[in-house]
Order: sequence, then C-alpha cells, then structure tokens
Amino acid sequence: MFKLGDIIVMKKPHACGENRWEVIRLGADIKVKCLGCGHIVMIPRAEFKKKFKKVLIQADQVKPENEEHYLKQNQLMPSNFIKRNEE
Repeated sequence: MFKLGDIIVMKKPHACGENRWEVIRLGADIKVKCLGCGHIVMIPRAEFKKKFKKVLIQADQVKPENEEHYLKQNQLMPSNFIKRNEE
C-alpha cells in the first residue's frame, strides 16, 4: 500500500493547492508532509486510509533534487529511535 518515504496523493488538495504528500512517519498515526509548502500533519491511521488515494512515486524511485520539501531517507527518524540499555 504505502511505506515510509513514498510520495502519495490524497483525495483532496492541501490549502496551498498541492495534492502531493510525503509519508514521513508510520504507526498508529501517519505523519505526512505537504510537498508544496512543507506543512506537516499527523492523521490517525483509520482517517488516513479514508483520505488516501494512491502512491505516486515509491520511496526508492524519488529524486530528492527535484522535490523542494522532500526529506531524504537518512533524515527520517527510524521507528525504533529509542535505544534501550542492555544489561
């Protein structure tokens, strides 16, 4: 369906007029970033699935130099960012 770093299309455009978003966090909530203005929004997964239309470009095929507000894979926070001390 969609994964971290994908560029997706929602059913309705953002207030800035852009309809392309980058998925920057996955979990119970989905965090997406508008590629028109850079605004970041967190949406509950159930609501996101209703508003999601399709994946435009998969993460491994995106050319970051062509996208002004796109975050590269090494700039995204990994899902297991909390390191636990092993004793």
